[in-house]
Amino acid sequence: MSSTSPHGPQPKRRAFLGMAGAAGAGLLTACGSGTKLGTDQGDSKPVPSFSGGDYKGPKVTLEYWNGFTGGDGPHMKSMVDAFNTQFKGRIEVRNTTRRWENLYPALPTSIAAGKGPDVAVIHIDWVATLAARRTLVPLDDVVAALGLSESDFIPAIWQAGVYGGKRYSVPLDVHCLAAYWNTRHLTRAGLDKAPTDRAGFEGALGELKDAGVKYPFWMPNEWPAHLMFMTLLWQFGGELYDAEGTAALWGSDAGVEAMRWMVGQIDDGHSPRQVALDAQYNAFKNNKVSVTWDGIWQLNDLKSNARSISWQMAPVPVIGDTPAVWSSSHNFVMTSQATRDRNKVQAARFFIDYMSRQSTEWAKAGMIPARNSVRKEPAVAKLPQTALAKDVSVFHFPPPVPGIGDVQSKALELAVQKAVLKQQSPAKALAEGVRTANQLLAENKKKYAK
Repeated sequence: MSSTSPHGPQPKRRAFLGMAGAAGAGLLTACGSGTKLGTDQGDSKPVPSFSGGDYKGPKVTLEYWNGFTGGDGPHMKSMVDAFNTQFKGRIEVRNTTRRWENLYPALPTSIAAGKGPDVAVIHIDWVATLAARRTLVPLDDVVAALGLSESDFIPAIWQAGVYGGKRYSVPLDVHCLAAYWNTRHLTRAGLDKAPTDRAGFEGALGELKDAGVKYPFWMPNEWPAHLMFMTLLWQFGGELYDAEGTAALWGSDAGVEAMRWMVGQIDDGHSPRQVALDAQYNAFKNNKVSVTWDGIWQLNDLKSNARSISWQMAPVPVIGDTPAVWSSSHNFVMTSQATRDRNKVQAARFFIDYMSRQSTEWAKAGMIPARNSVRKEPAVAKLPQTALAKDVSVFHFPPPVPGIGDVQSKALELAVQKAVLKQQSPAKALAEGVRTANQLLAENKKKYAK
């Protein structure tokens, strides 16, 4: 995956501005094991509960959508191919991979038309939104059959899959921001390891400039600038939103401090001005940048496409007072489209059950398994990204509030961009963004009211 949305696990949400709104009419009522079949067609047969075990129904074809277009894509395809081979003649899974920014807007309308996925992988912060729109159906019985419980997961990931008292997702992984260092640059600057705190990081940038690296740390104004801002906000003790999801808090003193630090990298000459989308990541791959912050999913891309440089992945340094890093999670979901066929419901649950048990294989895609127990397996524990989960308390996630994606893209991301581009001061850009965010939160409160 590159650092941009075409490959990253997190979509460029600005492309989703048209997504908000009611789900298509006629979507099915989701009621867990009491889910009704065909409620838009006058049929209200209850869907049998899933208790695990083999699928024994007639052959069915499942449509499966995901956004794994980068280095993780081949791993997911391999897992689906293995499933299709093992269950040939019984269940066929059609794997459709779309860019995340195209996948999310297409979900509600395609599902309403019966032309969408029966099963999908979505990000954790979209679960509440799509559940509220009745695009998803509960998976409490799948989780029960898998024997999953909160004790084996990071609490924030587990709890984000619950909406209205029902579980709508099965967590697959955790992925976070990381720091990628050019080790030859470090050696040239006389540094033997990646710094972990503010003094060390800022000192290293100075040493790297003295060693001849003109701009060692490029500051983006688009992807992943907002992920960097959220990381720093949490590190400086701030929060994104209040507990009720009704007020944006990222214009706080902590937010301003985080934003000023980002802009300061330009003022201090560590970054050029107006870095184009993805330019910082491409510059890193071309030996021009000493350190860049990006997602852990870049591991496979760098292994394949940056063989001329020596690099290492490390935790994002603690610039503020508290270790914290932006994180997200891929989650399996079943859509309301599947509930039009009771055999598809059972097959979809069976498929999710199967895939959830492949966490170790999925870790090879550069992700961190969501299950605490899987991360302890020797084959997973030795992977470089697993080291970032040594202390899972550093993982911070956007809150599971319906419609939060629109708020982030229309308010927070634009505020960060304006500040980094120096169109407004950090304080003014954030204050203006918070006003927009609060207005959107109020509108969402009504839009997604039960």
